[in-house]
Amino acid sequence: MQPAAGATTPAKSTFTVALTGDVDSLNPFLGVEANSYEMWALTYDYLVNYSMKDMSPEPGLAKSWDTSADGLTWTFHVRDGVKWSDGQPLTAADVAFTFTRVLKGETESTNWSSYLSSVTSATAPEPQTVVLKLSQPNAVLPLLPIPIVPEHIWKDITEKQMATYPAEPKPGKPVIGSGPFRLIEGTAGGSTFRFTKNPDYWNGTPHVDEVDYRVFKTDDPAVQALIKGEVDFVEDIPPLQIKALQGKPGITARNGISPLFEEIGFNTGAIDTDTKKPIGDGMAALKDPKFRHALGYAVDTKRIVQNAYQGAALPGDTIIPTAYDNYHWDVPASQAFTFDLAKAGQELDQAGYKKGADGQRTDPQGKPLKTMRLFARSSSQASVNTMDFFKEWLGQVGIKAEVTAMDTGKLGDVILSGDYDAFQWDWYVEPDPDSILSDMTCDQRGGSSDSWYCNQQYDDMYKQQNREMDKTKRTAIVKQMQELLFNESPYLVTAYTTIGEAVRTDRFACFQPQPDPGGVMLVQYGAHNYSSLRPAAQAGDCDGVTSAIGANPSATSGDSASSSNTGVWIGIGVVVLLLLGGGTVVALRRRSTAGERE
Repeated sequence: MQPAAGATTPAKSTFTVALTGDVDSLNPFLGVEANSYEMWALTYDYLVNYSMKDMSPEPGLAKSWDTSADGLTWTFHVRDGVKWSDGQPLTAADVAFTFTRVLKGETESTNWSSYLSSVTSATAPEPQTVVLKLSQPNAVLPLLPIPIVPEHIWKDITEKQMATYPAEPKPGKPVIGSGPFRLIEGTAGGSTFRFTKNPDYWNGTPHVDEVDYRVFKTDDPAVQALIKGEVDFVEDIPPLQIKALQGKPGITARNGISPLFEEIGFNTGAIDTDTKKPIGDGMAALKDPKFRHALGYAVDTKRIVQNAYQGAALPGDTIIPTAYDNYHWDVPASQAFTFDLAKAGQELDQAGYKKGADGQRTDPQGKPLKTMRLFARSSSQASVNTMDFFKEWLGQVGIKAEVTAMDTGKLGDVILSGDYDAFQWDWYVEPDPDSILSDMTCDQRGGSSDSWYCNQQYDDMYKQQNREMDKTKRTAIVKQMQELLFNESPYLVTAYTTIGEAVRTDRFACFQPQPDPGGVMLVQYGAHNYSSLRPAAQAGDCDGVTSAIGANPSATSGDSASSSNTGVWIGIGVVVLLLLGGGTVVALRRRSTAGERE
């Protein structure tokens, strides 16, 4: 741990982060949790990065790129002199290798194939040149947040081995990557992870010697560890704890902008993706879109926002948050859900799910509906509260339900097995809507899809928007897709939330928000802040980034920065103004599911 500002700086500086969710895999082709994505960002680089200001594309391993007039050829120019952490040169061949694994591999394609939609080949005709050939234009490019892995390490891993390859360090053998830090200790599902700085990092040597992660099952002990000085940063904590931390000496606590939506998801029909035969024991009624849609009137999103999220959210409706106002479909008042139990009952009656003599709902054949199993994430009290509310509301319309809370790793397994009826989780939505839209396609069943939703009309529209280069036309298709999902209701979107974070600013400084201003300090796209953060005593002006938390604009590098003990509270109304008033696109990494969760 690092002593308070003003004390003698030790020879080694260690920044310790408290996480409240699992790290499910250190293999970037397997992991699904957002915390896994965070660790990949420290270990590997992207070909194209995201800017801190507004999430727009900016150079990463590629210093520049260009495309042909017809949009069918993209050429990326890779930096000279970049090395893997074992000293081997990183070239365009590594990039082409990584992308080819995504294009051809079943396991590799799960997380990343949507970014390479329509790409037919990835080649490296020269050591510093990557060429992508497309069968048709791809509206998502040049966004390519795919971790680039070293060919000389991964080339001998077969497709069969990839499905279980851990990509973990061994004693004395860190994971080979090109990122700002090297993973020297940690295993999937573990409670501690250690990274040491990469002194040869092409984008500048990090200012701290080590980054450690400690995984906590819930946020309470994580917050207490922060207060005691056992950790330096806590992420994803509820608004009430943010308020409680504000004013505590040496701590800055704030809610950051996050285009994240919360949802109740349904098992719409799990299948074996090879045989296409049903698997699991999901509730048969949930295969019926009319049944699912009727339940939308039995969800009080205002109560969820006020009670589960302490007001630090907005009621939600579609899978593209209002933060992306250009792409978000505004549900017409005539179609919008309202909390109306009588309306829910009428919709259920019309769909054939009427009440029996005992007041409980039956299926169209007159058989009693089974008890609906609702799953919540034990690490999130908001998740548990939401499902407790939902159980209450279901009971009021004649549907029995039971709530089970479990850790995210186990819940992901339950979803993949199909042995569930409904769950509560959330998604970060990326700068371009393609990725979140792709998660609802038929091909993502058994991968990123957690609802097992499949609709050919939706899939056709997905392909259309992906290749439509006219932004106005593409936006119209994206909105039509949201409308279809809203009507078929594989998800009931409940809220658009913020992310609570707290940091020991008496110990560390120079956290630039993403987006800037108002965004989050960590769990961003990329590892910028891990490279730029430094002991508070060494903060100075944070290399001229005046928005950085802990920066002292009047100081020069190396001067002591004053510690902030005043928490910054971003109210939800202010969040909306920052997002829409700035006119910028903002985003964070997706959380995870059976495919990519938080």
